[in-house]
Amino acid sequence: MITFLRGKLIEKNHTDVVIECHGVGYFVNISLHTFSLLPEGESIMLYTYLHIKEDAHTLYGFAHKSEREIFKLLISVSGVGTSIARTMLSSLEPSQVKQAIATGDVKTIQGVKGIGAKTAQRVILDLKDKILKVYDINEVSPIADNTNKEEALSALETLGFARKQAEKVCTTIVRDEPQASVETIIKLALKKL
Repeated sequence: MITFLRGKLIEKNHTDVVIECHGVGYFVNISLHTFSLLPEGESIMLYTYLHIKEDAHTLYGFAHKSEREIFKLLISVSGVGTSIARTMLSSLEPSQVKQAIATGDVKTIQGVKGIGAKTAQRVILDLKDKILKVYDINEVSPIADNTNKEEALSALETLGFARKQAEKVCTTIVRDEPQASVETIIKLALKKL
């Protein structure tokens, strides 16, 4: 298995690069995220993943180990191949992918070209626990999936407030105080509504 390549950047495109290592040119597929981090015409190092199929051996390169790990997790999900995983890492930053999976944000994942609702849900279902184990839970913001916020919203709706207006206020409160209880969110929202 080729785990990284260090050499001279010979050719640089949005989707791939050619790296010369001791007289051998390696064609490496990359994401737009990695493309944005590459220097021009210098010695570079990419962490790689070699994908082997019956008809092809394809090399994928990443600027950081964390992006490679997310790529490997994504392709472990049934229905997500290397091209969809690369598209996801081109459409979203690796930290956004990690955040969306950890918080169950189906809309963000479904916003990636080639991913439907079922695939997005499968990605979250299969990878949420792994993402939370691999990365410190404190790195993941609780805003997107805050049950306290949802409970406070339904209480405010019951009290007669419009959902859109109440949701804006609750989102602001939860952003400022992520650990706020349902009662605290309701009290603060009532003051602002």
